[in-house]
Amino acid sequence: MKTLGVLGGMSWESTLVYYRLLNQGVAARLGGLHSASLRLASVDFAELAAQQRAGAWAEAGELLGRMAAQLRMAGAEGLIIATNTMHKVAPAITGLGGLPLLHIGDATGNALRAAGHRRVGMLGTRFTMEDGFLREHLAQQHGIETVVPDAAGRAEMHRVIYEELCRGQVLGGSRERVVEMMAELAAQGCEAIVLGCTEIALLTDPQNPPEPGGWPLPLFDTTTLHAQAAVQWMLADHSPETTKELP
Repeated sequence: MKTLGVLGGMSWESTLVYYRLLNQGVAARLGGLHSASLRLASVDFAELAAQQRAGAWAEAGELLGRMAAQLRMAGAEGLIIATNTMHKVAPAITGLGGLPLLHIGDATGNALRAAGHRRVGMLGTRFTMEDGFLREHLAQQHGIETVVPDAAGRAEMHRVIYEELCRGQVLGGSRERVVEMMAELAAQGCEAIVLGCTEIALLTDPQNPPEPGGWPLPLFDTTTLHAQAAVQWMLADHSPETTKELP
């Protein structure tokens, strides 16, 4: 099994989900008491969020790049950035860290193409929805067109993420508003919804769909897809005869 480096803490709520999914994925493939070989660096998110608000992206990239280098020195052979937003500075992180990156956009783009989707809605932080780094990656590398909510919807989604979900709060009114955003994107011809923030899945429990009618479109959770791709990478050297399929 290869050792994976995880840049986490952005927020710790979603890093907790990553840790669970990575270990569950390895256990499902290998059985017994097997778990994932990980090196985790968890940032103080308050510091990083302040840099985001100030537009200090170079400083944020340097901070995460130094942490990635520490993961490499600790034995990590590859890297995931456990957040969509900070893929904005992925080149700086990989340049300083010296580790190959498993890009969240590739995990998502591969799943969308496999499902036959070419025009999708995207929900995420304001940075992810408005800056080009993830939308351009999906377009250039996977031929996926992304549509985002209007300005009011983007502001509300950003608020819900930072003021509620990153603090572990899941409020019913916010969930209803997110469902409305999904319905608006469906009306614009979107074929699926990308949950382009690693916290949004906290609102979208598949066992508890909204009533009536369920989710307006199929959901593609970047956290789950990213973790699944990471498990496949870690276990690439294991033959199919000795492993089980991912759940």
